[in-house]
Amino acid sequence: MTAPGRVNLIGEHIDYCGLPVLPMAVDRATCLACAPSSRPVVEVTNSSRHFPRRVFSLHPHIEPFGTGDWGNYLKAAAQELVHRYSIGCGIAGAVSSNLPIAAGLSSSSSLLVAAALALADANGLHITRPDLAALLQHAEQYVGTKGGGMDQAVSLEGRKDHALLIEFEPELTVTPVPVPNRLEFIVAVSRVRAEKSGAVRDAYNERVRDCRRALDIVRRYLGLGHIPNYVHLVHEYSPSELLECAARALNGRLERRFRHVVSEAERVGETVAALRESRLERFGELLIRSHHSLRDDYEVSTPELDDMVEIALAAGALGARLTGAGFGGSAIIACESGQTGHIMNSLAERCYQGKLSDGDGMSFLFRARASDGARVHQL
Repeated sequence: MTAPGRVNLIGEHIDYCGLPVLPMAVDRATCLACAPSSRPVVEVTNSSRHFPRRVFSLHPHIEPFGTGDWGNYLKAAAQELVHRYSIGCGIAGAVSSNLPIAAGLSSSSSLLVAAALALADANGLHITRPDLAALLQHAEQYVGTKGGGMDQAVSLEGRKDHALLIEFEPELTVTPVPVPNRLEFIVAVSRVRAEKSGAVRDAYNERVRDCRRALDIVRRYLGLGHIPNYVHLVHEYSPSELLECAARALNGRLERRFRHVVSEAERVGETVAALRESRLERFGELLIRSHHSLRDDYEVSTPELDDMVEIALAAGALGARLTGAGFGGSAIIACESGQTGHIMNSLAERCYQGKLSDGDGMSFLFRARASDGARVHQL
């Protein structure tokens, strides 16, 4: 099983509000080589020396390992499939990955997807990709993160040379958006670990709660008991109307959170149009505006990410922003063909002092290309 990671081009922290997002699967992935077992046991080793072997049994109430343990993503997939399909056959296998860990590139969700595909295959299940994406969005909450469904959907549905416009209402819909040939992407890992299942989980979940609370207050202020979520709200009112309302109904942190959600939702639609029309400068401008919103209104950036964005822009990038949940992780940098090398050299010199990989050979700085989604390889 091979399940790619992703970079989110735009639409950060709004999938859990039900709003559309625009990620792309990347050409780095988690691989799970395994065989089905006749026993209800999952036994998986990891090629990384940092992650010990994990073994557990399949049953209706699988207790998690400790907070932040990599094996909880195996358990999350298993628990959901036991609940939904009463699976009884386990797997024995080994995991390897060339995705940097805790770097905002969805290494955890790619592991979740690979494990779910392996267990489904071992039990003879045939689940459609949209259904599996919806199932795994719920499954990932097993680790305690109250996220949306972007990461699982893009890992399953990725398409080479395309970003994906992912909509969640009224049902999961994936629309490929071609990436112009002249447009290239660089991923720069900040080396500040962003572990959504670990240290930053509480800060992440706090923002989920902030968004829900802000929505409730605005809905009551407008007398809109019939508006169930952000999707309906942004369809009923223009961004300027909503921000004017927020200035009256909200204050402080909740106003900032609401402003990010509304403005980021608008940027997603504008970014899709810019890509389809090959307006690369406009595309880059939208990435920069997104980063500023994440830095100032959502407060999830870090000095390291801000520095990388500024260095990339000074070196000639079209645009740059943090990608993923923030609190560390990575920046995604967009540039025209021919500029990639110069920008990477600037980042290598000023951010990494020439040290471009960790002790295990995992790269901190690399080109990212839009790739196909998860695959099942039969031997």
